[in-house]
Amino acid sequence: MWALIVGLFGFTAQPVAPDTLRPLSDTTNRVVTVNRILIVGNKITRANIISRELDVKSGDTISIKRLTKILEQDRQKIYNLRLFNKVEIRWLPVTQHQVDLLIDVNERWYTFPVPIFELSDRNFNEWWQNYHHDFRRINYGLRLFQYNFRGRNETLRLTTQFGFTRRFELSYRIPYIDQKQKHGLSFDFSYSGPRNLAYYTDDHKLVFRRDQQRLRSSYITGISYTFRKNFYQTHSFLFQNQQHTISDSIAFYNPNYFGAGSKTQSYSIIRYFFNADHRDVFAYPLKGYQFTTMISKSGLGFGKVNQWEWSASYSRYINLGHDYYFSNYSSAYASSPDNQPYNLYNALGYRRQLVKGYEIYVIEGPFFFLNKSTFRKKIFSRTWELDGFPIEQFRYLPLAIYLKGYLDMGYVGNYPYYEDMNLNTRLSNRLLAGTGAGIDIVTAYDAVLRLEYTFTREKTQGLFLHMKKEF
Repeated sequence: MWALIVGLFGFTAQPVAPDTLRPLSDTTNRVVTVNRILIVGNKITRANIISRELDVKSGDTISIKRLTKILEQDRQKIYNLRLFNKVEIRWLPVTQHQVDLLIDVNERWYTFPVPIFELSDRNFNEWWQNYHHDFRRINYGLRLFQYNFRGRNETLRLTTQFGFTRRFELSYRIPYIDQKQKHGLSFDFSYSGPRNLAYYTDDHKLVFRRDQQRLRSSYITGISYTFRKNFYQTHSFLFQNQQHTISDSIAFYNPNYFGAGSKTQSYSIIRYFFNADHRDVFAYPLKGYQFTTMISKSGLGFGKVNQWEWSASYSRYINLGHDYYFSNYSSAYASSPDNQPYNLYNALGYRRQLVKGYEIYVIEGPFFFLNKSTFRKKIFSRTWELDGFPIEQFRYLPLAIYLKGYLDMGYVGNYPYYEDMNLNTRLSNRLLAGTGAGIDIVTAYDAVLRLEYTFTREKTQGLFLHMKKEF
C-alpha cells in the first residue's frame, strides 16, 4: 500500500536507521543524577501529557544500566498514548555524574474527517457469504475524529451515518481532569433509527427485516469515570441510560425481541471495568500481558430488564527470539438470569470474541469460553521517511509482515428459549475449533490487515479477511 503511494507521487523513501529508535546504551553501572528532562517535537501535545508516562523524574539518582532499561519502558508507554508516529528517548551526559534526558516525538495527524462507506455487517466474510455481497447493505456518511483535542489527549468524535443503518453519535473523552492526572471522564450520546434490523437468529445467522419506516428507535446517553491508579492499571465506572422502541412488525415477527411482545424498553446500566495492561505496543503487541474484568447490572429496579453480566480475559505475548512470537488469549463470559429478551442476548461472533472459521455465525448463549493461540514469524519489518511528502505527520511509514499459524477453541451454552423452541442448537453446547495459517500486515496509524485460511471442526474451510488486530 505504501509502496503504491510512493510510486504514484514520486516521493523519495529513505529507510530509518534502527539505531535512531533506541536510547543510547552504556554497559557500565555508573550512577548518575537526572538533571533536566527536555521534550521536543510536541507542537500540539502538552508536555505534562508526556511527562505523566515517565518513571524517571528530574533529580532521581540511578545507575546508567537501570536508567537505560527504564527509558525503554517509558518510550513504550509514551508511544502507547497513540499520539505519536515515533518516540525516541536519549540520555545526554552533562558531567561525569549528571545527565539530561531528551524526549523527541513525531506527532500524528489528529483531525480526521472520515467519509463512511462501510459494510453494515459484523465482518467482510458475513457480508460476502450470508448476504451475497449486497451493496445495498452499505452505510455511508461522515465521522469526525478530533484526537488530542486541546493537546490534552482528549478525544472528540461525531458520527453522522445513513444508508443501511442510520446512526448519530457524539462522544467526548477527557482522560485527565485533575492536576495529578489520575481521574478522567467521558460523555456519550447516540441515536439510531434503522430501517433495516436484525430481529431474529436462524441457524446461528442473523435475519434482517427491511422497511420504509424506522424499525427501531434508540436513544443512549452515558457518563464514564476512570481512575488510572498507576501507569498500567485503570478502573472505569459507567452509568448509562437506554430507551428503545420497535415497530409493530418487529414485535409481531419476534415477540421475544423485548419480551412478551413488548414494543418499548427503557433501563439503566451500571458497569465496572478493570484493565491491567502490560503490553509493549497496544496496536500489535509482541510481548507482555493484559488482564481485564467487567461486572455489569442492567435494570436498576425500574422497568422489566434484569440482567447481571460478568466477563474476564487474559492475554499473554511471548518473544521467543529470532523473530518468532507466541500469543495466547483466553476469555470467559456469564450472565444471569438466562431468560433474557432477544436484544440482550450475548454471543461469540462479535468483536474479538470469535472462533476463527465461524465468522459468518453468531452463537448466542448466557455463558461462553474462548481460547486463541497464535504462533508468528516476522518475515519483514522496515520504516521509511517519505522525503517531500507535504504533510509531516504522514512521512513516517512503518510496515511489518508476519506469517502465522493458529488454533482457536470455544464453547457456548445455549439459551433455554432456544432449547425449548429447538432453534440455533447446531453449534451451541459443543466444542468449537478452528485452525489454519495466515498473514498479518501491520502499518501506520495502528492499521492491521489479516488474511487467514481456516479449517473448522465442522469440516468447513475458507479464506477470511479482517481489517483489525485480533486481540
